Amino acid sequence: MTTYRLHYLLAPSLVLTLLCCSCQEKKATPSRQALNELNLRSGQLITCGPPNQQLGTLTFPISCHTETQTNFSLGLKLLHSFEYEEAEKVFAAIIRQQPTCPMAYWGVAMSTFHPLWTPPSEPELRKGANALAIAQALPPSSPKETAYIAALATFYHDWKTVGHRPRCLRFAQAMEKLAARYPDDPEATILYALALTAAADPADKSFAQQKKAGALLTALAPKYPNHPGIIHYQIHAYDIPELAPQALPAARKYAAVAPSSAHALHMPSHIFTRLGLWKEAIASNLGSVAAAKCYAEQAGLQGHWDEELHGLDYLMYAYLQEGNNQRAKQQWTYLQSITAVEPTTFKVAYAYAAIPARYVLENRQWQQAAALQLPSAPVPWEQFPWQEAIHHFARLMGAVHTDNNAAAQTEWQTLQRLENTLKQQKDAYKAQQVHVQVMTGEAWMQWQEGKAEAAAALMRRAAALEDSTEKHPVTPSEVLPARELLGDMLLAMNRPDEALAAYETNLQKHSNRFNGLYGAGLAAERAGNSDKARRYYQQLLSIAAPSATRPELTQVRRFLQSQPSSSTNTSISLRLGGKNSFVSGY
Repeated sequence: MTTYRLHYLLAPSLVLTLLCCSCQEKKATPSRQALNELNLRSGQLITCGPPNQQLGTLTFPISCHTETQTNFSLGLKLLHSFEYEEAEKVFAAIIRQQPTCPMAYWGVAMSTFHPLWTPPSEPELRKGANALAIAQALPPSSPKETAYIAALATFYHDWKTVGHRPRCLRFAQAMEKLAARYPDDPEATILYALALTAAADPADKSFAQQKKAGALLTALAPKYPNHPGIIHYQIHAYDIPELAPQALPAARKYAAVAPSSAHALHMPSHIFTRLGLWKEAIASNLGSVAAAKCYAEQAGLQGHWDEELHGLDYLMYAYLQEGNNQRAKQQWTYLQSITAVEPTTFKVAYAYAAIPARYVLENRQWQQAAALQLPSAPVPWEQFPWQEAIHHFARLMGAVHTDNNAAAQTEWQTLQRLENTLKQQKDAYKAQQVHVQVMTGEAWMQWQEGKAEAAAALMRRAAALEDSTEKHPVTPSEVLPARELLGDMLLAMNRPDEALAAYETNLQKHSNRFNGLYGAGLAAERAGNSDKARRYYQQLLSIAAPSATRPELTQVRRFLQSQPSSSTNTSISLRLGGKNSFVSGY
């Protein structure tokens, strides 16, 4: 880890009111009050990783003082790797040194935007809008810089009355015009690609925006091979099952280009997860978690940094797909020891809800799932209904499979309430994700009541609805994919051919999932397709960790040992729970 001190960060406040040599210049200098109201970040610049800053390379000349150029480039590199707090420190330091530098205010406003994360909070929106207002009040520096500032202002304009996505669309349209106007400026195209991905409709299964963004970045990559924004935004643009293979070269490069960024260490795991490359996903997140711990320590946080918990969730998921319950359980145990996190973001709430749910649901530990307790701290759950729903979904599935119909009904009603809350908040995407859980829970309750056809029909609808949109980047995967659960249900109904089709469709989107491969192998075996069963079982063994001890692996090996000399249709049982406590199927 390395801590860097910008030489002017600790300069006295007089730098905010630099003496100007004419009355006209004095009028152009922002007032002390306006600068103070921005509440700009200050302090040491913190990066963790190599002993020298390694954040990639880029060039973006600005018209401010020559001595600010290096620091502006540093701030932009941090911005491209989503190190937003540290980027703001750099841009704020430029403002303290040269308060008449318009692009420094643009940098502050970009630092509070974070296009691919959760929408900016009200204080962040106010800061960004005020920063741009100052920039636009300064004498124009150059037509191009004026265009950059105006383009970003389209996002902040009317933020009190216009929703987040419409403003993202406005920004994308403005950046398209800017990139067309300055075709020789790579930053314009790079930021346009970022804007395209941020404004993409999650329900658009053609992925037109993401493909366009990826193509723009891919065209620039040969000329700027170590530009952090190009590599990073390629990963985001292609963070979709159908497109993920195109991002694999970028995923394998990003951490080496920007190892001083915790996010750069983590982000490749999005693609590794999409492609089921569990060893690479684990290595990526071990590095990012270590860097996040370092950052929390050096920043003097009272608790852990939110980026650490984001990495933990991805790490838990990868360990589970290797069947490595020991390592997976360690992540849950470690999470339970964390009592303070800064800031308490949507990522933190997601990790606290998803990590325990993943462990018990992936392992079919239904009693434990039914008894899961939601941590009372450090998450204010009333602010995160989508994340809270994960917890109640796990409890519902546990109650169904342990024949506790009353408890299942209670959890189902809670999910409905949380869905309604999200609808009232006009968060259609998250409301739909919870609705999938509502439908899934109802389907399994109907199955438990003996209403097989109604249950299967409802489960198919839930799977289709989940398939109609993409997952949020905060999560490596749904805690249990709906189409995989459809396969589980059909297998429990002794309909192996239909179950196999469901598993195979799900594996196209969730590559190398442990339960998906096992379910597909079991369904193929029960359908009398020993060759296909063997292929799926062998694939499962190929991804399993050497230390994996899940009982399914023992049964898989027993089946494979009976092949190919024998075509015996060995039956493998799975723990479904409930009235069929040990039935042959999920």
